[in-house]
Amino acid sequence: MSETVNMRKVGIIRCQQTEDICPGTTDFKAASQGKFAFEETGPVEIVGFVSCGGCPGKRAVARAKVMAERGAQAIAFTSCISKGNPIGYPCPHYANIRNAVTKAAGPGIQIIEYTH
Repeated sequence: MSETVNMRKVGIIRCQQTEDICPGTTDFKAASQGKFAFEETGPVEIVGFVSCGGCPGKRAVARAKVMAERGAQAIAFTSCISKGNPIGYPCPHYANIRNAVTKAAGPGIQIIEYTH
């Protein structure tokens, strides 16, 4: 029980285009086991799992702010956004989304660039 209290809290933003083909299973597994992008943090508690809102990521900033307000200490972008997994096409808007979320989330919120 004490492990959960000390876990870093993370909000995850995913690509809306991949929702129909990916339930986020590998994202949740990587986060809970502290694998891949979460090796540095160790296992994390997911406090939100939301989409970007559709191209060009128009709702990502507002959703990141809400997750931060609700306790997220980091915002992670799923690999479908940053790496193009599983569709083989990374988001062409990723850099703009990441920069806007970074600015809006503030200096205390860590940005994690991928999940797995």
